[in-house]
Amino acid sequence: MTEQKLQQLLQDMTLEEKVNQMLQLAGGFFTGDMMAMGPMAEKGFTQENVAQAGSVLGALGAEKLKKIQQDFMEKHPHKIPLLFMLDVINGLKTIYPIPLGQGATFEPELSERCARMAAKESAVSGLHVTFSPMVDLVRDARWGRVMESTGEDPYLNSLFAGAMVKGYQGEDLQEPYRIAACVKHFAGYGAPTAGRDYNTVELSRHTLKEFYLPAYKAGIDAGAALVMTSFNTIDGVPATGNKWLMRKVLREEMGFDGVLISDWAAIEEIIYHGYCADRKEAAVRAAQAGVDIDMMTGIYSEHLCNLVREGEVPEALVDEAVYRILELKNRLGLFENPCKDADEEKEKTVILCKEHRALAREAARKSFVLLKNEEVLPLQKGRKTAFIGPYVDNRNMIGSWSIVGETKDVTTLKEAVLERPEGEYALFASGCPVLGGDLKLEGFSESMEEQYSDEECAAMLEEAVKKAAEADMVVLALGEHRLQSGEATSNANIQIPSVQMELLERVCAVNDRVAVVLFSGRPLDIRAISAKAQAVLQVWLPGTEGARAIMDVLSGDYAPSGKLPMSFPYCVGQVPVHYNEYSTGRPHVEGKDKDRFRSKYLDIPNEPLYPFGYGLSYTRFAISPAEIDKETMTGAESLHVSVKVKNVGDVAGTETVQLYLHDIAASVVRPVKELKGFRKVTLAPGEEETVTFEIREEMLRFLTENDRWESEAGEFEAFVGADSSTVNCVKFRLDAPKSGGLG
Repeated sequence: MTEQKLQQLLQDMTLEEKVNQMLQLAGGFFTGDMMAMGPMAEKGFTQENVAQAGSVLGALGAEKLKKIQQDFMEKHPHKIPLLFMLDVINGLKTIYPIPLGQGATFEPELSERCARMAAKESAVSGLHVTFSPMVDLVRDARWGRVMESTGEDPYLNSLFAGAMVKGYQGEDLQEPYRIAACVKHFAGYGAPTAGRDYNTVELSRHTLKEFYLPAYKAGIDAGAALVMTSFNTIDGVPATGNKWLMRKVLREEMGFDGVLISDWAAIEEIIYHGYCADRKEAAVRAAQAGVDIDMMTGIYSEHLCNLVREGEVPEALVDEAVYRILELKNRLGLFENPCKDADEEKEKTVILCKEHRALAREAARKSFVLLKNEEVLPLQKGRKTAFIGPYVDNRNMIGSWSIVGETKDVTTLKEAVLERPEGEYALFASGCPVLGGDLKLEGFSESMEEQYSDEECAAMLEEAVKKAAEADMVVLALGEHRLQSGEATSNANIQIPSVQMELLERVCAVNDRVAVVLFSGRPLDIRAISAKAQAVLQVWLPGTEGARAIMDVLSGDYAPSGKLPMSFPYCVGQVPVHYNEYSTGRPHVEGKDKDRFRSKYLDIPNEPLYPFGYGLSYTRFAISPAEIDKETMTGAESLHVSVKVKNVGDVAGTETVQLYLHDIAASVVRPVKELKGFRKVTLAPGEEETVTFEIREEMLRFLTENDRWESEAGEFEAFVGADSSTVNCVKFRLDAPKSGGLG
């Protein structure tokens, strides 16, 4: 449809029709499971709203959605198609590693491929929009939704944000198997006070702009069709009603011209924040802020028409919102093909196909991070190995936001072992449940494993200890329950359940060769685990093919190559902890200064247990001292920093060489280090390769005291190494800075 025809369509619509385009309803309204009466009527929903709504949340399946669309358009006065949306976070039916695990690959192009495959499964199932990627910067492991982010670093997050958007959308949304991406949550949702979900966010505008906004901007620059508002406040104003944030920052400064959708009931929640007195005022505030779609409150449909007629809200605000919604439907080609790629037959061949499973396996094994290894991994062939733990015979590996994925499609670790030669020498025991009686997952009890009596738990433990004693070594599969991370899963204690710790202690007492395979949706406090086990392999929640990927790595068929996208704290008292902290006036250097009056803890180290960018392999790499081709650069020039990387071990492996920069003196205090580049190199034993990074002036820009993105003349340090703790450093100078525009 041409722009002229879209404008004409908008003019032909009644005010009621336009306002209803701004309404998103749950799929149950269209399947008969929900009705616009009783509690739903109290929310402001009417049968007319349902008959003219703009979009649907939570319905799925080609046959079902085609029928809904066809029935809806037959009755709609202007034959405007519905948009079907769903949270497709790390795959639809074929589940890839959680986004935090994908961040550990340091391979954005891999996530682009995963997003493309997820889009294909979604498209044939009738979907048009996914609420992904979540690009919130995360520094506090107590917040359960860190699992949906790719980590603590704005540069890395930005690369993944852009890659995922491209994976979902491609070059043209009308291409087959493309769906629209929605960048979320705008903005700062990943920094709740005390790590408690939905809590207040306290960020300076400088910190917000410099660290938290870049990943959103990257997603928008990649062409994201939608942005979702966040639940939190910014400068004391709820994001969903924040005119400065949405109009000035998002629209004007970032140049976003797509659809802005609220999160679930977020417009209503600005009342509970104390920002509005009632639903009518909330409608005014959200409309003024530029929120185009109201997700499941009925506030717009209940009040906007009257507000326009009373002159409190200009109709032009409604028109601009509705035009953006119509434009998105047009970009997807829905006016010509309302059911787009929905196809019942292709569902059978595309979903969980061999190609998608193979990609899920590849992504999983690249996401694993080897945190410790005292030469017990890989497994020695022909040795008796006991596979023990609640994750040995467990299919719950897909993460809490895999709402469509089914555990029946997941291979267990036990099954994966028995598929391989290692199965001939394997022993198995669960040892304990995932959760002990001291833990209850509020609101998720229907999804928890069956409960065991004290007697049953004791018998499970003794069986595991017996098999551990019989074996040459033990693989201990431990971790969080998958529902312990995700939305509304804030935890003050970020350790594995105590019942599993008891299992670890008992097993380690009878076998001194124990490798822990650790499942989690967040960084955990694993000091005790790391102290007792001889090896620790962090596998996150690895998805449909996670178990086979684990065996690829444990067996040595694939050497682990993942790097931490988020620091693992020494203990929970450190969090929020991140590598790129600001320089302080009283820095503490571990082991060098003895002055009490320094920025340090008295009882623990400042440094995390495992820092950002950390990860081992089955081989060892030597990185030479950094060399620089010149010591001074101008704004028009660049310089190059090089290191030699050599595999000094006995097997092939992959190292991720990382470049960090530090601005030594600036108008605004700078982080001690900032990731600015990385390169993955795969080397055979004895092989050496030179890795060179180009440093350009724009990489030195930051948000200065002038509130501009610009560089400043002065000295810099360039660090090159295997993780953020590297001290391999060279210095250089910038003589001719440049400005990159307003902040």
